[in-house]
Amino acid sequence: MPIFPASRLAHIAPFHVMELLTRAKALEAAGRDIVHMEIGEPDFPTPEPIVAAAQAQIASGRVFYTPALGLPELRAAIAGFYATRYAIDIPASRIVVTAGASGALLLTMACLAEAGSEWLLADPGYPCNRNFVRSFEGLPVSIPVRAENNFQPTLAEVEAHWTARTAGALLASPANPTGTLIDDATLAAIASLVRRKGGQLVVDEIYHGLTYERAATTALAFGDDIFVVQSFSKFFNMTGWRLGWLVVPERYTREIEKLAQNLFISPSTPAQHAALAAFSPATLAILETRRQEFKRRRDFLAPALENLGFRQAAKPEGAFYVYANCSKLTDNSDRFARDLLEAAGVAVTPGLDFGRNDPEKYLRFAYTASVERLTEAVDRIRRFLG
Repeated sequence: MPIFPASRLAHIAPFHVMELLTRAKALEAAGRDIVHMEIGEPDFPTPEPIVAAAQAQIASGRVFYTPALGLPELRAAIAGFYATRYAIDIPASRIVVTAGASGALLLTMACLAEAGSEWLLADPGYPCNRNFVRSFEGLPVSIPVRAENNFQPTLAEVEAHWTARTAGALLASPANPTGTLIDDATLAAIASLVRRKGGQLVVDEIYHGLTYERAATTALAFGDDIFVVQSFSKFFNMTGWRLGWLVVPERYTREIEKLAQNLFISPSTPAQHAALAAFSPATLAILETRRQEFKRRRDFLAPALENLGFRQAAKPEGAFYVYANCSKLTDNSDRFARDLLEAAGVAVTPGLDFGRNDPEKYLRFAYTASVERLTEAVDRIRRFLG
């Protein structure tokens, strides 16, 4: 007899930060003031040109399905973005518009993962990536990455973890939860190694645009056989619109199209029309101002946490996170985060969500709040620590 639910669900962990958010919202509903530093979501509203484009499309009443791979004009606009920002020529035929970066990762793993195939992922890393692999019967294999290597895998570590069962590697730059980047030489070398091994490289670039000392280089600079996942959520401040994209090696575009037709029909039509305004000069000027504000917040928060006894394990070069070592203050970051929420009204994410690489020693602080609110959070933590 079949067993329900499917046995694969036994290996898919809950997204703990969402449960912590639920508790934070309950405290707010009861009248508590909570400083939110737990969720990876920009606090800025969607830029007005994007909203206006969506409003105009919705007002037309013509909110119908689009092609499964996305609006042709949006795919062309994304291709133009790569030409302008990275000086890389990507044909629009290789660009797939998706229901967020999550949709892009779902399509990628549905296309590539076989039952029992192993996929290398950095630990700590974005927790849902493990679950995308698991959902298609693949086996996520963690590479415990180290602070001295910027919490990014080295070429030697990837090679050491590669076995006859390894199908590929999924990297992220900038990474969640650490905000660190892979240096260009390492990324190029890993791409070459994966190619020689006959595997597939997937690179998550959803925080591109949000870097502070140096621009991130797209993995597409190191080969046209790499899957690249991108999103309108983070840099473009469009989280709730649920729109992203995937750059697909040419040989896989038909397979991805078949999956997209069956799994999604098409991405959201209003969101796609909205995104046509994302690359306009007016929107990009707004986003650059906000990038500078994120840098200001990082430059305030990182040293403030150091002064409280947290240790900055690796400098966050991008995204909007500080991954802080809290081992001088507690031996259990999960308990610490829950106590901090209840006693001080500050919500942060424990390392538990991000893997098995010393999670009890780390907390992720998202600087997705104003400097004034971050200052309030720091003051509350100071009082909490006594």
